[in-house]
Amino acid sequence: MELWYTEQHTQNVRFTIKVDEQLYNGQSEYQRIDVFKSKEFGTFLTLDGLMMVTEKDEFIYHDMIVHVPMATNPEIKNVMVIGAGDGGTVRELTRYKGIENIDMVEIDKMVVDVCREYLPQTASKLDDPRVHLYFEDGLRFVRSKENTYDLVIVDSTDPFGPGEGLFTREFYGNCFKALKEDGILVNQHESPYYDEYAQAMQRAHKRIQEYFPICKVYQAHIPTYPSGHWLFGFASKKYDPVTDIKEESWNRLGIKTKYYNTDIHKGSFALPTYVKDLLTDTVE
Repeated sequence: MELWYTEQHTQNVRFTIKVDEQLYNGQSEYQRIDVFKSKEFGTFLTLDGLMMVTEKDEFIYHDMIVHVPMATNPEIKNVMVIGAGDGGTVRELTRYKGIENIDMVEIDKMVVDVCREYLPQTASKLDDPRVHLYFEDGLRFVRSKENTYDLVIVDSTDPFGPGEGLFTREFYGNCFKALKEDGILVNQHESPYYDEYAQAMQRAHKRIQEYFPICKVYQAHIPTYPSGHWLFGFASKKYDPVTDIKEESWNRLGIKTKYYNTDIHKGSFALPTYVKDLLTDTVE
């Protein structure tokens, strides 16, 4: 009998991967956690039946959520990461010798424990001495911070279930307060292609715009995420990621990546017309 993992992207669209075996199944306090092994995408993690990370394409997501802000301000030293239980975002951040502190705030310790065991590819740097793990609600954690971080990365699940509070006005306002005067906020910004995801993206963008003077959206192609067309939000008190990119400084670091480069950095902010239209539409 063949085993297939299937995710419902919309009422009319499903995405499916042939699975060799299920490596793990568990229920935490917050969500169902599954790990599968497949020929095409390697080992992959799902939460409540939704794809989070695969061995084959995780480099695209983690490159783009980390290296875009780091190339905009290579002097970043103090970082907060919210979510990111698989560890891939932290792995990329630890490649920067200039970063002195990474506070990773993940609500579900079981996700981290499972990824340490089954996805060492992404969880390999969680024990770096600069990394401090906090297993608590990111919304609550960020409330107590003020003028602390150079960079906040919101590597969250979709805006329902455990990740729902990370898409609110209050949360983005607290992120603004937690950042220093030249601070940067980057978040996964959903897909513009299917209506439900596009509406979540529009709401998040509108709420971030209420606080940050500079708000941009950039894109990447991630095959296992809904539609494959995925967006990231970039917001800053000072830096424009297109005009302020420190291209030569970043390239001198000699960081070898599989997806990111400074050319794709600049190009990723060139958005299709339908996405531009969505970003300027009025939403509640």
